[in-house]
Amino acid sequence: MVRGNRAVKVAIFSAKKYDREFLSTANAARHEFHFFEPHLNETTASLAAGFGAVCVFVNDHVNAAVIATLASLGVRLVALRCAGYNNVDLKAAAKLGVTVVRVSGYSPHAVAEHTLGLMLALNRKLHRAYNRAREGNFALEGLLGFDMHGKTIGIIGTGKIGTVVAKILSGFGCPTLAFDPVPSDECRSLGVRYTTLHDLLAQSDIITMHCPLTPENKHMIDWRALEEMRTGVMLINTSRGALLDTVAVVEALKSGKIGYLGLDVYEEEEEIFFEDRSGLIIPDDVFARLLMFPNVIVTGHQAFFTREALENIAATSVDNITRFEQRQTPDNQLGG
Repeated sequence: MVRGNRAVKVAIFSAKKYDREFLSTANAARHEFHFFEPHLNETTASLAAGFGAVCVFVNDHVNAAVIATLASLGVRLVALRCAGYNNVDLKAAAKLGVTVVRVSGYSPHAVAEHTLGLMLALNRKLHRAYNRAREGNFALEGLLGFDMHGKTIGIIGTGKIGTVVAKILSGFGCPTLAFDPVPSDECRSLGVRYTTLHDLLAQSDIITMHCPLTPENKHMIDWRALEEMRTGVMLINTSRGALLDTVAVVEALKSGKIGYLGLDVYEEEEEIFFEDRSGLIIPDDVFARLLMFPNVIVTGHQAFFTREALENIAATSVDNITRFEQRQTPDNQLGG
């Protein structure tokens, strides 16, 4: 039975200025939103007292202990404003009767286009050329790139984002390999050839990651996987940081096995990304080493960050909350 048009009181964690803007516009005062800057974790979960729902992002902790606290406070809905849900204990949520929803397809184009941007910038060394030109240095030494046309691209994960990446690469004339337990007919129609992970790693000039993080694939790119890759390979990750064993990746950069690295995510990003740390020392030695390589570009988890994506995230988040309140099963509900 539909409950009617009651508003839900929602605690929104990890809230930035843009979250307030886009969520408030999409909400149009439908629900009662309260914005909190801190991440949700075991220390801050008490802020959800008096709320029926929480809205969280990629670096919020929604583990069993946090869910237990939320449930004891009367929270019955966890609304993720992202697609990934590796930070949520779905079993604990189901056990305590807490519904979990996500935003499954906010804008695959945003992430796919950022992925191609990293490829092009690394290849043609646009970041270095930009800095040189501003200093009046227009020498071309050290800026040599390669034609993307004809290079073999390996896509790990061909869901919505990986499929858009494949579409864009087809326009570049790149032979494309893919690895995914569930092949995409759309990718196959583009000429993408599915193969084993072993063959993809061994045959690709450029490898790009577009799969969710699960306990089974954490550090799927470790020293063994890196050994299988071509020397000088370009590796791009705009998915989840822990798909890569970063220590092994640093060693592969030092040896020359990795020739180009583009990261929009980092496995220990929680204490680094989404904040201005320009005046601070970042106490992460591995991350600091990454930034020292001239053939590495790191962006701060911004691949999703387009106006269209934020509008879709906000609209879907509000719709998920509304459907839950009206006792309708949200389209994006997880764990049943």
